[in-house]
Amino acid sequence: MRVVTAHTMQEIDKEAIEKQGIPGLQLMENAGRCCVDEIIAEFGLNGRCVVMAGKGNNGGDGHVIARLLGKKGWSVKVIVLVDREQITGDAAVNLDKLPDSVISYCTGEGQLPALHMEEIFQADVIVDALLGTGLRSDVSGIYLEAIDMINASGRPVVSVDIPSGIHGTTGRVLGDAVRAYITVTFAFAKLGHVLFPGAEHTGRLVVADIGIPQNIMEDAPGYDFLNEDTMRPMLHRRDRQAHKGQFGHILIIAGSTGKTGAAALAANSAVRAGSGLVTLGVAESIHSILEIKTTEAMTSPLSDSGSGHLTNSAFPGIEKLLVGKAAVALGPGLDCRPGTYALVQNLVENVSLPLVIDADGLNALSEDITVLNRKKTKQLILTPHPGEMSRLLGTSIPDVEAIRISVAQEFARNYGIFLVLKGARTIIASPTGVAAINGSGNPGMATAGMGDVLTGLIVSLLGQGYLAWDACRLGVFLHGFAADMVAEDKGEIGITASDVIEQLPYAYNKLLKNTLLSNLKMFGEL
Repeated sequence: MRVVTAHTMQEIDKEAIEKQGIPGLQLMENAGRCCVDEIIAEFGLNGRCVVMAGKGNNGGDGHVIARLLGKKGWSVKVIVLVDREQITGDAAVNLDKLPDSVISYCTGEGQLPALHMEEIFQADVIVDALLGTGLRSDVSGIYLEAIDMINASGRPVVSVDIPSGIHGTTGRVLGDAVRAYITVTFAFAKLGHVLFPGAEHTGRLVVADIGIPQNIMEDAPGYDFLNEDTMRPMLHRRDRQAHKGQFGHILIIAGSTGKTGAAALAANSAVRAGSGLVTLGVAESIHSILEIKTTEAMTSPLSDSGSGHLTNSAFPGIEKLLVGKAAVALGPGLDCRPGTYALVQNLVENVSLPLVIDADGLNALSEDITVLNRKKTKQLILTPHPGEMSRLLGTSIPDVEAIRISVAQEFARNYGIFLVLKGARTIIASPTGVAAINGSGNPGMATAGMGDVLTGLIVSLLGQGYLAWDACRLGVFLHGFAADMVAEDKGEIGITASDVIEQLPYAYNKLLKNTLLSNLKMFGEL
């Protein structure tokens, strides 16, 4: 699914009307009709609907909805939160098409509960046509009062374009916001629908075609939102005569005293993700522990001078291990020591294979970020969480979280790397500045070891021949998709990283099965 900013959508509307000659009234009519179709499909052929309308085009869409629902036999009430004189343009044209008997102008604070509480609380459906994607400041006054009443009513809400109170681009709640049961948006999903906390207010999202010309749609800048439909065609099926040598031999450099679990999780994840062979390079002092914690992955001891931590003294041994490998991961559980930092920076400057760096590997980079300008590989992937990203940038976590997409894009462009900025709605950015937003995952993933699993998954995909951009997107999606399957079975509380590892083959299988079903439907065999 493609998503765009609120500004991009405004430019699309403008081009359709001013350059393509499509009347704004026609687009408004189409938008209202699409909402009515969804309302009838969900709630039936008749009922009681209250339309809460603002003064702009969002309110105009609401007027169309009221008119069309009335023609279908619904009982309709339109509550307009501004005086008639404030409504202009296409919204005014559609308001004038409504009979006066269904319209109530309610403009003063305190009037809504006094005049319309019973209607609102007894409606079968409330249509939220108050505020659109152009909202930039906190909701206040009667609009805030209306949002509070809508939410307090407990009635199902259909929001037009976006739940009122949500910033169309950032997903932030501006003061307060409607919690929709369904949101019907037009042409494209907006970032505010898929980024949190806006995503929690959106409910079921319906993207409706209102007649924007295809050429305008194709040229619009936007972002991929990763879901099953997006990821399904990307997954490689295996040849019936395949052997392990065709699926890559990967190397993972990880672990230290007290952090052997991180190394084991990354290696075991890579095995479950489909690697043909996995070698785990670890400090020789902890080698025997990792031999117990890993069964299918091979382990190789590296010089550590008895410290249990890898330093530059391990570099010659790692060079030997690089021979014949398809991809490398570096960082889980390495610990934070000057000698370890030197090793990480040395590897960045000398490893030409596709390389994934996570965890303590990222902390090493933050000591001298300029090393990224001296990288040898053309496919370098960094997978920071917001704390690690803030250290890489030398800024605060709130600064990172406030503009996650642009932070990821700028960093990826500046250093010519692929960036996976983890969190709810993980952002993936490429060296060209292209970005994608992950749609899988759940709060149960907020536990130790999940990042190590993702590292193993992404490096496994690189070893299997996926290019870095595809490995990042598919890896992030499968990681969350597997966790969603665990949550469906066990609930979101108490999920472990090992649970997700065990679920990875099932996640692959579910995607592949759905691919087969989609193909059969496409060719008329189902």
